[in-house]
Formats: sequence, structure tokens, C-alpha cells
Amino acid sequence: MKKANLFLIAASALFLLVLPQFLKNYGIYLMSYWLVFVLAIMGLNLTVGYAGQKSLGHAAFFGLGAYAVAILLKAGFSWWLGLPVGMLVCFATGIVLGFPALRVQTIYLAFATLGFNTAIWLVMRNEEWLTGGTYGMNNIPRPSLFGVSLDSNLRYYYFILAVVLVFALLLAGLLRSPWGKAFTALRDNPIRAESLGVDIRNYTLLSFAIGAVYAGVAGALFASLVQYIEPGPFAVGVSIMMYLMVVVGGPGYFLGPVLGAAVGVVLPEWARDVPGVADWYLPLFGAMVVLMMIWLPDGLLSLPDRLKAKRDSKLASAKRAAAVSSMGLQS
Repeated sequence: MKKANLFLIAASALFLLVLPQFLKNYGIYLMSYWLVFVLAIMGLNLTVGYAGQKSLGHAAFFGLGAYAVAILLKAGFSWWLGLPVGMLVCFATGIVLGFPALRVQTIYLAFATLGFNTAIWLVMRNEEWLTGGTYGMNNIPRPSLFGVSLDSNLRYYYFILAVVLVFALLLAGLLRSPWGKAFTALRDNPIRAESLGVDIRNYTLLSFAIGAVYAGVAGALFASLVQYIEPGPFAVGVSIMMYLMVVVGGPGYFLGPVLGAAVGVVLPEWARDVPGVADWYLPLFGAMVVLMMIWLPDGLLSLPDRLKAKRDSKLASAKRAAAVSSMGLQS
């Protein structure tokens, strides 16, 4: 990771540590909600941005993590047992979902993952004996850490922030390892990657499984944040929104989920309270995303690279013009 990125991450972490002290209760809750989606989008960015797979089923893993914690808490078990159980369920399910990626690609894989999300959502909605169905599950408690209760929004915010930072560091280490290089090779050219000894099958399955674990952890945090879950937040529309967050932030950029989740979670909430915009914030938000996709198809974080490429192109053109001019003078 570049030193500039490390400095930016450190500065952002310091900002996020200080910011809640100046926010009201709802502001703290909204920041916690945003961080939950940052963590979920990190996993989807690994699957989509780094490994090059198309997935519209990420909200299903988000829901599996949430329901795993909620069901085990209802049965009398600890939140700290529900978290690893949810991670294991998501990892195993992610591997299963990865198998279609070995057979189909592009839009066909997207439809397969969309169908998977729909199937999981139907289970959440119809199996009332397990999930509560459309009535949902309420009174989901927040965990305690070393005997300290995390019931207050501020304490739980800092807990979520710590979890996100830990998983961000783990992801950074993964991307710098040979595994990370294999994922990007799989994205750029699968045939060439296989010729260089990359096991296409295993890395495709791992990209889905690891991404699913990140979504599962985010779901567990989400369940205790809102303290009530029902199938709605885990429907196909949420998966599409998550995919949009990856695209807006910049697929394959480490900080893309931070910016993408801010655009998808914080910006609409802010726009909803702006006078003159409140009644039109959804159409305006959609139009903004469409325009951005036209001018910045690689996401907001691709803007510095595009400006640099444009500047380098101008310099190269100037050098060629100077070389042609000097040759003309010599002749």
C-alpha cells in the first residue's frame, strides 16, 4: 500500500475518532450505519473489484450474518458465539455460490447470484418458526466487551469502528500477499493467470467466500445496531445498491467502499433534509449516479488517475511536437 494511502487512512481514522463527540444521537447512529456498510462493501469490492466476479447476492450474506446472531441470541447464546457462527455460515455459503462462477461469467453470473439472493430472502420471509417471517425479530441486544456494556450509541459506534479497522487491516494484508496478486490476475486475464500457475477454481471460490465473511460480520453488527431485523434490508434491491456503492466508489480501489458507502448511505440522508431537495432527492441521486457513470465509469477514486493520464498524454504530445519541430529546423 502506498504511503499516501496509509497517511489518508490514519487521518481518516483520527477524524472518525473525534467526529462523534460533535454529533447528536442520530448522527452517531447514522455514522455507525455507514461503517456497517463500509465493512460489507469491502467484501463485495474483493469479489467484484479485485477478483472480477459479478455478484448481485451480497445482501443475502449480510442477512445470514444478521439472522445467525439474532437466532442464537434468542436461543440464549452469547453474541460472541453468534458472530463466528455467522462467519462460518457465510464462508460455506459463499463457496457454494462461487461454483456457478466456474461455469458462467458476466451477466449470467449476475443473474445466478440474483436468484440466490431471492431464494435466501424467501427463506427469511416464509420460515417464521426460525426467522420470525415478516414480523421479524426484535429486542436484539448489543454485546458487552470485557464486562463493559455497549448499549449506548457512542460506545457501539467505537466498537463498530474498531471492527472495521481490524478487518480493513486484514484485507490490506491479504491484498499485499500472493493471494491478492492472484485475485487481480484472475480479474485481469483468467487464461493468462492459469498459465502462470494460479488455481482459477480455488481463487474464484475464495473470492466469494471471503467477501461473504465480511458481509456476515457487517450483518451481525447491523442486527445489534438496529436491534430489530426483518427480511426487507436483505432483499435484491439492497444487493443492487451495494453493487452500485462499489461502482461509485471505484472497484478495485482500497478506499472505494468508504466513499461508495458515503454516497449510498450518508448522502441520501443528508439530501432528504435539505430544503427544496427533500422531495426530489431520490431522482436527483439517481441522475447524479447516471452522470457519474458516464464521465467516471471506474468510480470517483479513478479521477486522480484519469487526470494524471490526461496530463501525461499532453506532455507526451508536447514532446512529440517539439521533436517534430526540431527535426524540421535541422532539415
